[in-house]
Amino acid sequence: MKVNKAELIISAVKSEQYPNNRLPEIALAGRSNVGKSTFINTLLTRKNLAHTSSKPGKTRTLNFYNINDDLIFVDVPGYGYAKVSKAERASWGKMIETYLSEREELCGIVQVVDIRHKPSAEDIQMYEYLKYFELPVIVIATKADKVSKNKRPKHLKQVKETLQMEKEDKIILFSSETGQGKDEAWKEILHLT
Repeated sequence: MKVNKAELIISAVKSEQYPNNRLPEIALAGRSNVGKSTFINTLLTRKNLAHTSSKPGKTRTLNFYNINDDLIFVDVPGYGYAKVSKAERASWGKMIETYLSEREELCGIVQVVDIRHKPSAEDIQMYEYLKYFELPVIVIATKADKVSKNKRPKHLKQVKETLQMEKEDKIILFSSETGQGKDEAWKEILHLT
């Protein structure tokens, strides 16, 4: 997909702040520091549209990005980051749950995991939550360039088995360094909209 326009339209914490332009929305979820912002920037061929940080837990709002006036990416706060208070984590959880369970424009979720590591308890919980609400899921396994080619099938299998992925859900190997998986990710995302 050729991206001619990509802009942050609003950072929201409440449903009344969500944009009402009726465009299809794809939410992006993942553990803090998993490469979600880098994934967004790579897909959109922008360097710093979604802010990347060496400090996890930077995204604290639902960030709505307008793509070509055709669809919206919604970057949700990363989960599983320990250096914020329990109260703050709980408020993020409520904000994310409200969005995922009530938003009519939501067409599907991109769940970002790190191919190098077995999915965490929070990754499993998120996947199960999405399946419970019958939301279509694409799993993006980032940092593929950090795993040797001959070990990638084993790591992919580990992600599928740990999440207990359903057959209809796609898993895509992705690398922002090499661009691997970018076209396939776009194809699956557009298929959901």
